[in-house]
Amino acid sequence: MNIGIVYAKAARQTWINIEVPDDATVMQAIELSGFLQQFPEIDLEEQKVGIHGRVTRLDAQLRDGDRVEIYRAIIADPETVERRDQ
Repeated sequence: MNIGIVYAKAARQTWINIEVPDDATVMQAIELSGFLQQFPEIDLEEQKVGIHGRVTRLDAQLRDGDRVEIYRAIIADPETVERRDQ
């Protein structure tokens, strides 16, 4: 089946489409994508992942067409940070 995987850093977003086995999990898809080697800062024990904008577990089963998202850790509390003028 074909799925997408996305990881966004502050400066750029990386998105790939890959073929995975029909019984693939989120973790297996991330491993197959090569993102863990390309972005060594990814720590799946700390960072959350999602499918189509909904937080999910690493052992969740994927369906054809799913978009796996690796979320960055929040580095500032949005409620306490002053808004920047555009």
